[in-house]
Amino acid sequence: MDSGGFSELSLYGRWVTPPEVYAEEVYRWGSTVGMLDWAAIQDWMCEPFLVSKTGLSVVEHQRRTIQSWHDLQRIAPELPWIPIVQGWGEGDYWAHVEMWLAEGVDLRDFGTVGIGSVCRREGTLEAVDIIAGLSRYGISLHGFGLKTTGLARLGKILKSADSLAWSFAGRKRPLPDCTHKNCSNCIRFAKAWHEQVLRRCEEAPEQVYYQMKLPI
Repeated sequence: MDSGGFSELSLYGRWVTPPEVYAEEVYRWGSTVGMLDWAAIQDWMCEPFLVSKTGLSVVEHQRRTIQSWHDLQRIAPELPWIPIVQGWGEGDYWAHVEMWLAEGVDLRDFGTVGIGSVCRREGTLEAVDIIAGLSRYGISLHGFGLKTTGLARLGKILKSADSLAWSFAGRKRPLPDCTHKNCSNCIRFAKAWHEQVLRRCEEAPEQVYYQMKLPI
């Protein structure tokens, strides 16, 4: 379960949903829908335009991301919260890993850790370097909102990923034999999209993801 942080920070420049309310929502969805593997904390993305919107620094966004972890663990320790590593430049992410360690949290100990602020640049070499490096370090990463092109490059080194792209496509290009008005919530369309993404990942040429950077 995603926290919707990108939308909330984009609209308001801050979190307006109190952690208590968010925890209640996660519990409600987890108990009514079921099969909740994990829920994202209320992290603070670090895209430059969002940092400008909040008026804070990348470091402060990272600090508040960690504080959200502590707050939600205190409010609802029974829920499967996952930590999230945030940053913008490659050094930011490694600094955030160190910040988590200083708080007694080793991100390598978790089955899934979210990686933030990469969804619009997952096809860039910088994003590949960041994700490959963290994965090489031993962190099992979930990519938020990754496009199909990004998954073709990164799918084999990510633990998991999510996207709403299939739903947008289903709204514009519904299945010809479907009885829905559109296929934005169609299980058949979703499964077909999923299979297509998996084929692209499997057919992608092996990239040298784990090659250490050569000195300049």
